[in-house]
Amino acid sequence: MRTSRGKGKIVIISSPSGGGKTTICRRLLKANPGWSFSVSYTTRARRAREVNGREYHFVDKAKFMELRQRGFFAESARVHRYYYGTPRKPLEETVKKGGVILLDVDVKGAFGIKKKYPQAISIFLLPPDVEELKKRQALSVLEKRLKRRGTETKAQRAVRLKNAIAEMGRFNRFDYIIINESINIAVSAADHMIKSWTVGVTHFGRNRSKAYSVFE
Repeated sequence: MRTSRGKGKIVIISSPSGGGKTTICRRLLKANPGWSFSVSYTTRARRAREVNGREYHFVDKAKFMELRQRGFFAESARVHRYYYGTPRKPLEETVKKGGVILLDVDVKGAFGIKKKYPQAISIFLLPPDVEELKKRQALSVLEKRLKRRGTETKAQRAVRLKNAIAEMGRFNRFDYIIINESINIAVSAADHMIKSWTVGVTHFGRNRSKAYSVFE
């Protein structure tokens, strides 16, 4: 048995690349002005329309490694050939002072955060055509979204899609699962999950996932 303590809520929202986690985080923040967002650090290049300090803090590898060595990150990992890290301070402040902080992270990052902050709420987004993607049939929703985004080469998209297939096999390690078939319903479901989660919840035995599928 373990008991999670603290005033605030750390909310992990994860999905494969193109799975909709960034859009859902933005919608949740717009609907809840008092909530905050954890801006991760990354060594990847800034994309068009991205703003340094808003989507990510963009740094070079040397700076990233310096921060990691100093214990600046709550978790960090190499994903899709680049490094990503979640700053520790905003999470600690939320736990201590209260409030809600959202994290838009990949599966590796989600597991790293959950290990250090077991009281965190973890939500995983699945695309509506999971079986199609797993079987590598025609273009999946994720692949189509990545192509529309137009920020990666064909080889880079292939790496992300391969990783997405592996990531989706770990969905049962999350507290909640949302099938993102309708963005409006998915946002509403995530909002309800976050607000209904009790801070200081006690877990008996191993963590058990609560499956929550969203359909129109």
